[in-house]
Amino acid sequence: MKDKSTSDLSQELMSEASIDQYIRENQSFFANTNVAELLSQLYEKKTLTKAALARKAGMSEIYLHQVFSGRRNPSRDRLLCLCIGLGCSLEETQRLLPQASYAQLYPRIKRDAIISHGILHGTELNEINDKLFSENEKTLL
Repeated sequence: MKDKSTSDLSQELMSEASIDQYIRENQSFFANTNVAELLSQLYEKKTLTKAALARKAGMSEIYLHQVFSGRRNPSRDRLLCLCIGLGCSLEETQRLLPQASYAQLYPRIKRDAIISHGILHGTELNEINDKLFSENEKTLL
């Protein structure tokens, strides 16, 4: 079966009169991984403990374990904190957000631009939050 691009799927969705038909024909192309699985895949590439990740992401180890076990679903901000704590690239972060049903970071939004810049430059979470605060933007924590 040939893989379809997001653009292909969007065009089909716009031209298909029946949503049921679209779903039947494209079932295999829908994202079906959950946040815990996605985070686990990213975590496996990194060389830090979950305790260290919890510290870097500004959250408790208990909460972190609940997220990784699938018992808790992090908000967009908490997910961004985890990406920052994991040292994810901007590309990894941008790929994870929509897979978790969240909006990607958008450079026309000042808050998102600050967060994106921090991720791009490997800035620690507390420094990103300081910059957000100084710019009168909502901090991640």
